[in-house]
Amino acid sequence: MAQAVSCGGVVIRKGKVLLLYKNFKNRYDGWVMPKGTVEAGEEFSDTALREVQEEAGISASIVSYIGKSRYSFNTSRDTIAKEVHWYLMSTADDYCRPQYEEYFEDAGYYKYHEARHLLKYNNERHILEQAFAIYREMEKNGTWKETEN
Repeated sequence: MAQAVSCGGVVIRKGKVLLLYKNFKNRYDGWVMPKGTVEAGEEFSDTALREVQEEAGISASIVSYIGKSRYSFNTSRDTIAKEVHWYLMSTADDYCRPQYEEYFEDAGYYKYHEARHLLKYNNERHILEQAFAIYREMEKNGTWKETEN
């Protein structure tokens, strides 16, 4: 079994969550949050910010570390055990642009209940719940800021 590490972001703008729709050769399709593989020498937080920028075309700022999710999947050669480190992020960017080269066909901001319903994977739903609880608390306390990047 091979190991892989990725990092991603739960990006919130004006109370809505950034989601991406991926369709890989009509074999994989679904709504996900931006995430990707850690490059050599890269800090996890830098990976998360870079992946949000690449996959959604937006600049974001990290608010806090949320936690990690784990899952495995099979390839033609091996089973991959993947660990994803997630960060709560804010942005001032209203417009997002999906990275077509990575098979993302759509991107947008969705209300929490819509995002939770649209997400393809349970582990991402769980991370979204944790992130949104932090966001709500910060909104309530007046500490949430839509960051300029």
